[in-house]
Amino acid sequence: MADVTEKTVTLGVISDTHGLLRPEAVNVLRGSDRILHAGDIGAPEIIEALAQIAPVTAIRGNVDTGSWARALPETEVVEAGNVTIYMLHDLGQLGLNPEAAGFRVVIYGHSHHPNIEEKNGVLYFNPGSAGPRRFNLPVSVGKLTIETGTVRAELVELKV
Repeated sequence: MADVTEKTVTLGVISDTHGLLRPEAVNVLRGSDRILHAGDIGAPEIIEALAQIAPVTAIRGNVDTGSWARALPETEVVEAGNVTIYMLHDLGQLGLNPEAAGFRVVIYGHSHHPNIEEKNGVLYFNPGSAGPRRFNLPVSVGKLTIETGTVRAELVELKV
């Protein structure tokens, strides 16, 4: 993705769709400059539908085992608004020090627990699960807004 520094950049963040792209999630993601999918996509049609909204960067999660998913990377680096973002599915698999590597944001999924946490100057952001509800966890997506190098994270619980 080309780095955009002159304007506010809005990134839609979604994870753990497990083959279900809810209309409520689509509505929240509209207007995004780019959509980041943190894995457990479940079907290639999910990426195709998201691409109708904005360009998509997607990584492979542990349920993405079909032949269609082989082309997806396990991790990805995204540049947006002078901010470097590291994407992986399972935070437990993080094999680097994001602060030392120069990452400002780490986006992950897997746990289905939405979370925004800052540690040592790095924002850790899990948008939660946008797919089938698990246990009593909310169904949610997220947004990152980047303006002049400042990152603001937002969780949006979907009414489903």
